[in-house]
Amino acid sequence: MILPNGDHDLPAGSLAAVVTYLEMAAAAPARPEREAAPWILWPVAQPGLDWYRDLYRRVGADWLWSSRLSLTDAALSAVLDAPGVVVHALVVDGRDEGLLELDFRVPGECELAFFGVTPSLVGKGAGRWLMNRAVVLAWSRPIRRLWLHTCTLDAPDALPFYLRSGFAPYARKVEVYDDPRLAGVLPPTAAPHVPMITPGR
Repeated sequence: MILPNGDHDLPAGSLAAVVTYLEMAAAAPARPEREAAPWILWPVAQPGLDWYRDLYRRVGADWLWSSRLSLTDAALSAVLDAPGVVVHALVVDGRDEGLLELDFRVPGECELAFFGVTPSLVGKGAGRWLMNRAVVLAWSRPIRRLWLHTCTLDAPDALPFYLRSGFAPYARKVEVYDDPRLAGVLPPTAAPHVPMITPGR
């Protein structure tokens, strides 16, 4: 459905975000990164569900990441154990503080499915370090494009960061979904910059 120009009402309890899709048609050169970075990239061959949900929540709760938290154990296992889905953790001082998930299930493509670091690493260069390695890992396979999507509920610098990393926008959509805080998927304190509107108020 194509939305006509103008304002559109949302029911209480719903969120709306403008989603931008971006792609990279050839491996972009590495961007300058922090020298002697204290991080390592750990490939996680068989991610445990509790481990994955904990890291996903710590990386994404401030930006209302919730899609993977809503999945049953069986559904999440089916994704993480699928051939072509590759998960890495950014590790600092023995702690997992960043998530990189690449999805090669569509032949010739790689989706940067989830990417981010915990609040403790924001602004310290860890995101750039992780992206440089994500691009290398993605293009180490025979793909024609690397793509991702981000939205207006994501970190404010996410879209500019992806543009600086060599991605180009190619599509835009509006996503409407139930507020995960009202469903108990995320705590009410998550993303305080996005006000909750409770049904019945």
